[in-house]
Amino acid sequence: MENQLPEAIVVGAGPSGLAAAACLNRLSVPNILLEREDCFASLWKKKSYDRLHLHLKKQVCELPHMPFPSSFPTYVPRKQFVQYLDDYVSHFQIKPMYQRLVQSANYDEVEKKWRVRARNIGSGEVEEYSGRFLVVATGETSDAFTPEVEGLSDFTGEVIHSTEFKSGDKYRGKRVLVVGSGNSGMEIALDLSNHSAKTSIAIRSPIHILSTGMVNLAVALVKYIPLYAVDALQVMLSRLWYGDLTKYGIQRPAEGPFSMKLKYGKYPIIDVGTCSKIKSGEVQVLPAIARVKGDEVVFANGSSHPFDAIIFATGFKTSTHKWLRGDDYLLGEDGISKLSFPNNWKGKNGLYCAGLSRRGFYGAAMDAQSIAADINKALFPER
Repeated sequence: MENQLPEAIVVGAGPSGLAAAACLNRLSVPNILLEREDCFASLWKKKSYDRLHLHLKKQVCELPHMPFPSSFPTYVPRKQFVQYLDDYVSHFQIKPMYQRLVQSANYDEVEKKWRVRARNIGSGEVEEYSGRFLVVATGETSDAFTPEVEGLSDFTGEVIHSTEFKSGDKYRGKRVLVVGSGNSGMEIALDLSNHSAKTSIAIRSPIHILSTGMVNLAVALVKYIPLYAVDALQVMLSRLWYGDLTKYGIQRPAEGPFSMKLKYGKYPIIDVGTCSKIKSGEVQVLPAIARVKGDEVVFANGSSHPFDAIIFATGFKTSTHKWLRGDDYLLGEDGISKLSFPNNWKGKNGLYCAGLSRRGFYGAAMDAQSIAADINKALFPER
């Protein structure tokens, strides 16, 4: 065995990157973990609203080799999840290198190594790292996305992205528009309404609304019956439970909820109380935004309403395609693996990805274990 072992470079210290680093550390595989922020799991630590909980049971959200404490509730709140991540990093002796913004990653055909260039945000210097293996763990939610809207720059009120929203408390009595009907948008609308804000939500596309019970049933059933059957059952249960939502401005898609999740990354809404607020009129559903004029927002149906604040819960874009060079096999333009689960994690020339299969924490945990085992086998075939 050589004295200087090849190393693995992991990019991204969110839950997926932490899981990959932990699995590599358990196998004594030398690795470095690069993170552009000044802390790990920055989305959870700094860019999430206060009332956020895991929407799935804790048993399917655990990272590898460390279960949640038995004292934690079934649906773990944000603060306890961050505590769990703190304990995870400490337990597996993970030491991310912070404020390293990756600018390029190229595979050197001669040296048979990945060369990663990253700018040290603190010093401004560009640093270069090389390793036999590269693990992309930058997540599905890396860069906040706000769409271009005509007249938005002239809006007289407050405009923020959902990553800046903490609580509806500061919006009491104010007219607030939430743009985007994903889980974040729906939950922010609920929080605003609970804090007596005059809340509206712009819903542009058809959405599936499911209860936590329905989703947990689906997670259990998908192991045993085809996805189309699970989808059909979920749609039937949703219709029975929520009734006809078209009169409230909500349409259901033609495709099933979990088929859409896998195909397009569009997650079904896991309802935590917003639907009853919509039915009671406490949360007003509006169509897509057409333009903004002063403090008025004009919608696709021609109606207009004044607002004091607009919160864009319009999701994220990935930036992997901007810095990863030479890969036409593993990752698509959207930063998601082109390969089908559960074989989505391995590319060519020592390139891997973790948490990029739209399978949540469960998929990221599986990826991390598979990647570490594969790297360990390549480095130490005698083990």
